[in-house]
Amino acid sequence: MHSRPAAGVGLALLSAVTFATSGTFARSLIDAGWSAESAVIARVGVAALVLAIPALLSLRSKWDVLRSNATSIGLFGLLGVALAQVCFFNAVRYLPVGVALLLEYLGIILVVVWMWLRHGQPPRRLTVAGSVAALAGLAFVLDLAGTADFHPVGVLWGLGAAFGLAGYFVLAGRVDPRLPSVAMASGGMAVGAAVLLLIGLTGLLPLHATFGEVTFAGQPTSWLVPIAGLSLVAAVIAYLAGIAGTRILGPRLSSFVGLTEVLFAVLIAWLFLNELPTGWQLFGGALIVAGVALVRLDELRGSPATPAPVTPEPELVLDGR
Repeated sequence: MHSRPAAGVGLALLSAVTFATSGTFARSLIDAGWSAESAVIARVGVAALVLAIPALLSLRSKWDVLRSNATSIGLFGLLGVALAQVCFFNAVRYLPVGVALLLEYLGIILVVVWMWLRHGQPPRRLTVAGSVAALAGLAFVLDLAGTADFHPVGVLWGLGAAFGLAGYFVLAGRVDPRLPSVAMASGGMAVGAAVLLLIGLTGLLPLHATFGEVTFAGQPTSWLVPIAGLSLVAAVIAYLAGIAGTRILGPRLSSFVGLTEVLFAVLIAWLFLNELPTGWQLFGGALIVAGVALVRLDELRGSPATPAPVTPEPELVLDGR
């Protein structure tokens, strides 16, 4: 009886760890001359192909469900995949991986604002407290006192990733429950890769890559190593483990476990990139994680007092990175 919850926690932690590697893998490619857009296309394009077979198997006798959710999958690919990942990978060009990820996690607070403005769901006290804590943490993460290098461009990219992540969460709450999660993930990544590639071919986005040696964890290696890490570890394994863990634990509990991604990302960047935020930034990061945890804890207490007139409050299921 107790093995299933334990297995669910293990899968959710595996998903958090593998998602947390994306910034470190991407940094090695970007430092070698890859554009962030090219890294995203490689990551989600390969992952979409690998997940295509299980996605097709999951859609047997459900093709009408796929057709009726085509718009949602397309928006998911544009916001939750393309926008979120391009902005995040561009952010790590200027900021420590942990700091960039913390900025992206502010997308959860943006969901609170969206549900208030769009659907008339005012946040309750615990959510307000969590949002205030997260915003206070943001001031420390940005190191406004000036003890660390401040890169406004990187901050803007990180906030752009937050908007993409917010879009992911909102869309995740509106998708037809009959649509298999693996089909949603594979379809969204395929759309994201295709759109970025088409825009890049027009010259509006920088698409450049190098196919020689890159430096990863301080050692020269083939460019295929970080590509395999980004697509297979940080995408395929991360999504499949997250989907399986969510089905065992439920979306709300698994989302709490998913908060460990920030901690894992800081640890991985420290071990492989010798990159560690300042003490004040770590303190701010703790405030952001605590604030997000309070927002999610508030969700466990039930639906808001004022129900949404159109759509339910989105379930925070999986991270779109």
